[in-house]
Amino acid sequence: MSGPGEDLVGFVRDALAAGQPRGAIRDALTAAGWPAEQADRALAAFAESEFPLPVPSPRPHVSARDTFLYLTLFTALALTVWNFGALLFTLIDIMLPDEAAMRNSQWQQHSLRWSIAGLVVAAPVFAFLTRKMNRERARSVTARLSGVRIWLGYLALYGAALTLIGDMIALIYNFLNGDLTLAVGLKILVVAGIAAAVFAYYLADLRDTEGRR
Repeated sequence: MSGPGEDLVGFVRDALAAGQPRGAIRDALTAAGWPAEQADRALAAFAESEFPLPVPSPRPHVSARDTFLYLTLFTALALTVWNFGALLFTLIDIMLPDEAAMRNSQWQQHSLRWSIAGLVVAAPVFAFLTRKMNRERARSVTARLSGVRIWLGYLALYGAALTLIGDMIALIYNFLNGDLTLAVGLKILVVAGIAAAVFAYYLADLRDTEGRR
């Protein structure tokens, strides 16, 4: 037994095969109560082509190779972001030391070395894989519609959004608690800036993907 989504795509296929224009099909679906977004998705399942029969559009896919590459890419992204943030935090502690920071100068040096080592390894891996996958996406529609990339992209958006929310909560808490020093404020700005950059990048990337389906 077919579900509502299959019925909708089947209706669109039959209507296109009968020569009905896309605008008329969309109007008929929305008039029948279908959400405009679902109607547009069903229409996007077929390419705009002069061929007399409806031509299916490429659909998101999942492959073992894509899973490996994108998991590695997003892991490298997480390590790059984490170590970059940790490096900036340590530099802030060095430039604006308090009593606790001065007592932990040896730990600061240790943290600096770890952050730099993490960036030296993770950042080039992330840059290389990003460039490689972007080239593949430019050459192939199916690569652009990789289901793994889309899912991980939305997970990156989710993580960045949670970070921004938590960052704002920390800002307000420290302000109300009277602990909003210059060092704390700069650290909050660092977290907000990194999370906002990740969020903006993947939001634009996913919008571009959705727009080209």
